[in-house]
Amino acid sequence: MTKLSVNINKVATIRNARGGNNPDILLFAKNCERFGAEGITVHPRPDERHIRYQDVRNLRPLITTEFNIEGYPCESFIELVQEVVPHQVTLVPDAPDAITSNAGWDTTKNEKFLTEVVNKFHEKGIRVSIFVDTNLENIKNVVKTGADRVELYTEPYASEYATNREQAIADFVKAAKVAEECGLKVNAGHDLSLENLKYFHEQIPFVSEVSIGHALICDALYLGIEKTISEYKNCLK
Repeated sequence: MTKLSVNINKVATIRNARGGNNPDILLFAKNCERFGAEGITVHPRPDERHIRYQDVRNLRPLITTEFNIEGYPCESFIELVQEVVPHQVTLVPDAPDAITSNAGWDTTKNEKFLTEVVNKFHEKGIRVSIFVDTNLENIKNVVKTGADRVELYTEPYASEYATNREQAIADFVKAAKVAEECGLKVNAGHDLSLENLKYFHEQIPFVSEVSIGHALICDALYLGIEKTISEYKNCLK
C-alpha cells in the first residue's frame, strides 16, 4: 500500500502571513491524520519562512502516523533532526534561498557528504531517503551512502503529463525499477496532484510513499481537507 504523507508547509505560510496562530498547524496536522493521511511531512528552511524549527519540535509528540522531515542537511537541520528523531528524514539539495525543491542530488559528487549524514541519522534509528531525479547512476550510487530509500523528484513528470503522459512516466518507471533492484524503497513527490497521481501510481504501484503539499492544500481550499485527503487516497488504491 502506498502511503499519503501531507506536507503542511503551505499551512504554516498562511499562518506566518498574519502572525499569531491561525491557522493552527498542530490542529491541522492532527486533522489530516484523523481524515486518513498516513503521514505528515515538513520542510523547515533556515529562514523559517513557513515551518519553523519550534513547529517541528511541537509536532513530534502529536504525530501518531509517520513523521517525515525533509530539507538540506546543514548543521542546524542535522541537529534538529537528531533532537526530534522523526520516523524518516528526506535529504534534499536545496540552496538556502530556494523557493522550492527543484533538483535531485548528484550522489556521486556528494557521496562522502551524504554517507556521513546518513550515518548520523542511522545512529538515531531514523530511516533516510535521498531526493533524486531519474538519472540511473545517481540512484545506483545511493546504495553506497547507506540510505534506505530514494524519493523521486516528480516535477518533470507533472510538467509533461498533460502533453504526453506515457512519455512523461517512462523515465520514472525505469528509475523506480532500478531503485527496487538495488534494494531501495521508492518514495515520490513534487507537483503530484489529483490530475496526475492516479496514473503515476498505476505505473509504479510499488511506490512506498508520496509526499504532497502544494496541490493538496490548494485543493483543500475548494473541497475541504477531509474530502481532499479522501480523493488523494482514492488515487492510490
